[in-house]
Amino acid sequence: MSREEKARALFLAGANCAQAVAGAFADLCDLPEEKLFKIACGFGGGMGRMREVCGAVSGMTLVADCLYAAKGIGDKAAKDAQYAVIRELADRFKAETHSIVCRELLGVDKNTRESAVSAERTAEYYRKRPCVELVALAAKILDDYIAAHPLRG
Repeated sequence: MSREEKARALFLAGANCAQAVAGAFADLCDLPEEKLFKIACGFGGGMGRMREVCGAVSGMTLVADCLYAAKGIGDKAAKDAQYAVIRELADRFKAETHSIVCRELLGVDKNTRESAVSAERTAEYYRKRPCVELVALAAKILDDYIAAHPLRG
């Protein structure tokens, strides 16, 4: 199963966008899938359903940090290099979708304050949202990035 397919399958099984993308790369992150799901949980719905940065982009960021970020906190050059990686990934996503903001991707008015309670996963839910395709896109972008930037031992 490709990482795109895995991200889609995880989303359709109930994972939020961030969990679906992160889970598709669990084997590379040196963390159990369940731990990644726990870490990524709050990033769903554009961070706690606030409809800010898309959870698929947050999931991409989480995985890229697991794979490429420096281990320590004091290396400014490494931190800046990682910020450049994250911007590149987000720019690729935005080039395909025109936004990295959940509410814009869903067409939700910026003045709408939604409940923190997630919507039930029904056929109508999946029909109305582009999320399953967005998690697949994020997984593809990240998979392509990893192929072009092999992981070091």
